This record gives sequence, structure tokens and C-alpha cells, in this order.
Amino acid sequence: MSNMDMCPMASMCKGMTKTPGSGFLLMIPGILLIMVGILIIFEPKILVWLIASASILMGIMMLFFANVLRKMSAHWSTTGN
Repeated sequence: MSNMDMCPMASMCKGMTKTPGSGFLLMIPGILLIMVGILIIFEPKILVWLIASASILMGIMMLFFANVLRKMSAHWSTTGN
């Protein structure tokens, strides 16, 4: 099979599986989530802090995205596209 016969996504996935570090990098979020779950079991107040911080971060991201869209809209209306 030549390189032209393989789809780009398949070649990228094939390259990711060849490197030994990619498996470990995918394990880090799982380990962190398990640790956070254990902390929540022992100290349920942490859940309130996590939800509050997630809400604040999502709010900041939405405001940033709205600002970017507003600027893009203003740019498109002035360029005539």
C-alpha cells in the first residue's frame, strides 16, 4: 500500500501509536480524574469549588468567543464580504 492509498487520518493515527509516549499522555487525565473523584469522596466541598471554577472558566471563554465573533462581524461588514 502506497502513501497515496492511505487516508491522512489513518497515517496520523499510525504515527501516534508508534511513539511510546502517546499512551502515557492519555493516561494522565484518567489518573487525575480518579484522584479528583477520591478527593470528592473524602471532602465533598471540593465538588462545589470545582463546579464554581468550571463555571467561571466557561463564562470567561464565552465572553472571549463573543468578543472575537463581534470583531469578525465588524471586520466583515466593513470589507464588504
